[in-house]
Amino acid sequence: MLDAYLRPLIDRPLNAAGRGLAKAGIGADTVTLAGFAAGMAAAIAIANGAFALGAVLIVLNRLADGLDGAVARATVKTDRGGYLDIVLDFIFYGAVPLGFIFADPAQNAVPGAVLLFVFYANGASFLAFAIMAAKHGLENTRQGSKSLYFTGGLAEGTETIAVLLAMCLFPSAFPWLAYGFALITAVTTVSRVLLAWQTFR
Repeated sequence: MLDAYLRPLIDRPLNAAGRGLAKAGIGADTVTLAGFAAGMAAAIAIANGAFALGAVLIVLNRLADGLDGAVARATVKTDRGGYLDIVLDFIFYGAVPLGFIFADPAQNAVPGAVLLFVFYANGASFLAFAIMAAKHGLENTRQGSKSLYFTGGLAEGTETIAVLLAMCLFPSAFPWLAYGFALITAVTTVSRVLLAWQTFR
């Protein structure tokens, strides 16, 4: 919901940093993989109860997620880079709730499973729409220049980052945060399905 409003604020500094990394010889795929490593480290830290460290690593992961696209725009965008970006993002988004489940299975297993289920459904609605949009030649740049069509919704990147950080800052509230965000994400999934129903008749 907030991604399109934040793009104008963050694009200029991200693009400047991306040009600097490109001049230093650091490729977009390298940034993507470094960010993924930080994301997996965040999940491991959370699973071991190091929630503050997990929060820092989540921020690093999301920073890299913005920088890899900026580096690509400063050099050359590739389908491989776009593929890596979206696949590793989805793995990261699943790994963090899983980390909370391992941290406290008794409290977090059921709400974490619900959240992962809704993430799975939402990811399917997102990627299926992107496939059909590419087939029909549709484009959407409200979330910035992307390798595939990004549909909006209540639960986008900004909201997801905020919730994951809130979970790290208030780990005892994970069940309620998970259930609440699962509901918001479910609404996003339904809205995407309805949009697809209307768009691809």
